[in-house]
Amino acid sequence: MQLNTDKVQAHVENGIGWLIFNNLPRHNAMSLEMWQATGDVMEAYQNDPAVRVVVMKGAGNKAFVSGADISQFDKVRDNAEQAKEYARISDWGRSWLEKFDRPLIAQIQGFCIGAGMGIALAADIRIACTGSRFAIPAAKLGLGYLYTGLANLARVVGPSSARDIMYTGRFLDTDEALRIGLVNFVHPEAEFEQKALEYATIIAGNAPLTIRAAKAALDSFERFSDTQASKTVDAMIDACFDSADYKEGRKAFAEKRKPQFTGK
Repeated sequence: MQLNTDKVQAHVENGIGWLIFNNLPRHNAMSLEMWQATGDVMEAYQNDPAVRVVVMKGAGNKAFVSGADISQFDKVRDNAEQAKEYARISDWGRSWLEKFDRPLIAQIQGFCIGAGMGIALAADIRIACTGSRFAIPAAKLGLGYLYTGLANLARVVGPSSARDIMYTGRFLDTDEALRIGLVNFVHPEAEFEQKALEYATIIAGNAPLTIRAAKAALDSFERFSDTQASKTVDAMIDACFDSADYKEGRKAFAEKRKPQFTGK
């Protein structure tokens, strides 16, 4: 498969389509070209009847996806206008994760943070390796987290746990992630890869029409939401990206210090 970057890799084997985030120097943080490639891969898998199930994973063993590639933000996400263009491209990848009509599995080892959580929450099933860590630190950076991502989070863990995750920005370990339903399964590192492969293989061997129908029904039930309300949230997100706090959050992150937010 010809992609615009080598930071995303893809191949199909025994009915399983693999989507691998491969930005090792930045712990698989999502760059803009990676979002484009993600959409390209998922579109190709959607049009390939040989693909029965897709497994997403991070290269190496340090991170699934450690968030957005913040090193790009000064150039591609500096204000609300740039954030909209960034969203247009990232939405290409995100929309294909959401509308893919076959099972999507997130195989999570290491850090799963911010955008990584959004990607994992788009999956039907999340399988984690012991020792993995989960967080959405938007409140520590001053950025606005997408309505769709928060809706997915609340549907998976419930509104109460979603509020805790968003308000504190704290890290969750695999025990807590399993307890609140953020992940479906947790396996020790020695058997993690094999267990995830075995699970995907079971799905690939089952009746594809039955599975597609089940996914369509469950998605219809689960993802009904008030789209009008999301427009209000979109305006609030724009205000985050235009704020001084957002600039302060990025500056503090780069300088490895605690940000001083003013609410402006």
